Amino acid sequence: MRRKIITILAILALVAGATALWADPLSDAYAGKFKGTTVSMSGPFTDNDAVKFNESVKGFEDKTGINIQYEGSKEFEASISIRVNGGNAPDVVDFPQPGLLANFVKTGKSLDLSKVLDMSKVKANYVQSWLDMGTMTGPKGPVMAGIWARVNVKGIVWYNKKAFDAAGYKVPTTWAELTKLMDQIKKDGDTPWAIGIESGAATGWAATDWTEQMMLRTTSLANYDRWVKGQLKFNSPEVRRAIQLWSDIWFGPNNVYGGRKSIATTSFGDSSKVLFDTPPKAWLHDQGNFIVSFFPGGLTPGVDYDFFQLPAVNSTYGAPVEVGGDIYGMFNDRPEVRAVMQFFTSAESLKTWVQSGGALAPQRDVQLEWYTNPVDRRLGELLKNTKAVRFDGSDLMPGAVGAGSFWKEMTAYVSGTHTLDQAVKAIDASWPK
Repeated sequence: MRRKIITILAILALVAGATALWADPLSDAYAGKFKGTTVSMSGPFTDNDAVKFNESVKGFEDKTGINIQYEGSKEFEASISIRVNGGNAPDVVDFPQPGLLANFVKTGKSLDLSKVLDMSKVKANYVQSWLDMGTMTGPKGPVMAGIWARVNVKGIVWYNKKAFDAAGYKVPTTWAELTKLMDQIKKDGDTPWAIGIESGAATGWAATDWTEQMMLRTTSLANYDRWVKGQLKFNSPEVRRAIQLWSDIWFGPNNVYGGRKSIATTSFGDSSKVLFDTPPKAWLHDQGNFIVSFFPGGLTPGVDYDFFQLPAVNSTYGAPVEVGGDIYGMFNDRPEVRAVMQFFTSAESLKTWVQSGGALAPQRDVQLEWYTNPVDRRLGELLKNTKAVRFDGSDLMPGAVGAGSFWKEMTAYVSGTHTLDQAVKAIDASWPK
């Protein structure tokens, strides 16, 4: 009899375990089962971004009774490292740079989301590229390290729509058409590009963005991935070709407002403003969608300004979308934390932020009508329909390179104090051994 009781108890335990494994925490959350619980979360959102984040989760909190307690910090990287390494990690962490999350994944400090989320729903709601970029190497091999939330799109060329249309210019859809447009602008006595890479201690990052965009247009995604991991050298033909391609634009005669000598000393934010002078001092500006906050006030999206995606250079590689943004990692496993993370895999978690402006949603279930102006809507459509996405390469590299030698050496190259040979060799030498 005793053996039978033990056997029955063991079976019941297995059933309970299986039930717990296949339970739907998000449904349980909406049923009120976790009411009164708190999920702690840390990240870089402060000021207006913190307000918008809290507004974006308020509906979920009201419906479930779960309190998402968000703590933002302007010194996020340093503070989160102290907390995680000190054994005091928040339940959820928002990383603006996947490389920092990768460090915690490598040491086994963050959780494998494939073990705690309904991955069938996750896979159905993200393009495969997002899943690939969320997969990182743990102590025992690949793990699903994070889910993607708010993002911004790079490789976008902005222009003064009223002046552009009045001049009779046409939006280029190929590299040849872009080259023809540049030639026509110069023939008309004007300057095609507005470019600046000054950004205080971060001067040079805008040049790294151009390098990444050209890498995505002149070589394979596999090579891009090898490059950001340090497996493809900066001194390789592939990377040198990418840098040379944007150099031909930046350093070409009469291509940039102020000439090559002004690029390293012109603020990246201020550089775009000359598009809106009367008449424009330059006509094209390549930058992420956040740049609109630097435009002069009073402009109407789709009327006063518009954009086109930087065209493909080689039809073999197309024009994959480069993004920056936030990836959420999970550090403590409780049912309410699973529910919150599952909620974050839906565009509903970003709806109010999308509606208020300043956020693009990477999830497939985003509704394009949430975007309240035609420019954001087209950006959202581009993001939703793209087949290939890659994250900002410098943000994936070790800090000594991505936020160090890469910035510094591109600035030296643009300024003319280093040759391309010197720049790429110095970056390679700086890669952590």
